[in-house]
Amino acid sequence: MRTLVLGADGFLGWPTALHLSDVGHEVGLCDNFLRRRYDEELGVESLVPIHPMDVRLAAWKEISGKSLPFYEGDLTDASFTNAMIEDFRPDVIVHFAEQRSAPYSMIDREHAVHTQVNNVVGNLNLLYAIADVDPSIHLVKLGTMGEYGTPNIDIEEGWIEIEHKGRKDVLPFPKQPGSFYHLSKVHDSHNIMFTCRVWGLRATDLNQGVVYGHATRQTALDDRLATRFDYDAVFGTFVNRFAIQAVLGHPLTVYGTGGQTRGLIDIRDTVECIRLACENPAEPGEFRVFNQVTESLSVADAAKVVAQTYPGPVEIDYVDNPRVELPEHYYRVIHTKLVDLGLEPHLLSESLLHSIYGAVERYADRVDVAAMRPSVDWRRTANPTRQATEPA
Repeated sequence: MRTLVLGADGFLGWPTALHLSDVGHEVGLCDNFLRRRYDEELGVESLVPIHPMDVRLAAWKEISGKSLPFYEGDLTDASFTNAMIEDFRPDVIVHFAEQRSAPYSMIDREHAVHTQVNNVVGNLNLLYAIADVDPSIHLVKLGTMGEYGTPNIDIEEGWIEIEHKGRKDVLPFPKQPGSFYHLSKVHDSHNIMFTCRVWGLRATDLNQGVVYGHATRQTALDDRLATRFDYDAVFGTFVNRFAIQAVLGHPLTVYGTGGQTRGLIDIRDTVECIRLACENPAEPGEFRVFNQVTESLSVADAAKVVAQTYPGPVEIDYVDNPRVELPEHYYRVIHTKLVDLGLEPHLLSESLLHSIYGAVERYADRVDVAAMRPSVDWRRTANPTRQATEPA
């Protein structure tokens, strides 16, 4: 299977590309290195050092014997997007190439506009390119559970049967996005669903929960193959932040009451979910949705898991929440489709001990404590400053 991974220099794109290559896919890569430029803008770095792409590619060639062709370019450039797909001729395209942080999108008008233009225009160019070059290409698109928000009913996998005034229909599950980033993902989903219905494209939309961890079987083979470990208040997740605070002996900072519940997934399960979606494609004209989570925990309960698994004393502090969200809410996610395809999930307690604490201890001298402090208010202050909370 020829698989083109877009956003292949990123946190999930890189380990996904290695995982697919390792199991026999002929993998091509694309990136414009925008994520590295966000680090320069914000003055932060991954906890785990990240090597340049040429070093990464050479290391994988050395270890696996496999070459990964690389295309440097931007999906918002329609000519580049068409030419890349025409040249590589993939069977499946895995699309990670979007600005992925809710806090980044909420910094100010400029960052909100950038997020929506980058994500929505790039995705739309990609849909046109698939239709122009080969409509049989299967698009596997990374979405987010944040598209749904926190409804007071079970979150189905993309669709819901509704009865209204004596009539029934199966409709897209209602969306209640919580940031301009999540809104961009909703727009993506609508555009993909429309092109499947009208142009006969085939697509799988993966609504993913909060990803934690950084090590997969392939990235652990050599330090040059490592992927990102983000912990800062803009791109980091609360699980990574808690792990660092535990290792450093700092209190775990839980925003608000900690009653906000999220779907979670280990990075090892993420790359396997992508494989399962690629190797079990949607039918022509089909737009299908998988909820890509393995467990749901409140932020406070996640902090308790860290406190229980870390071999040392851990304190928990509750601080003001800069986000606009319910402090307590119902949250039940249906996520059976990937399990039915063969996913065998890892759980948070195992994953913390598997690799996360070890990575933090090894690179503790690289931690910028100030970078973990939230300073962007979702309510949009008169003079908003930079940064915020973890992406959901």
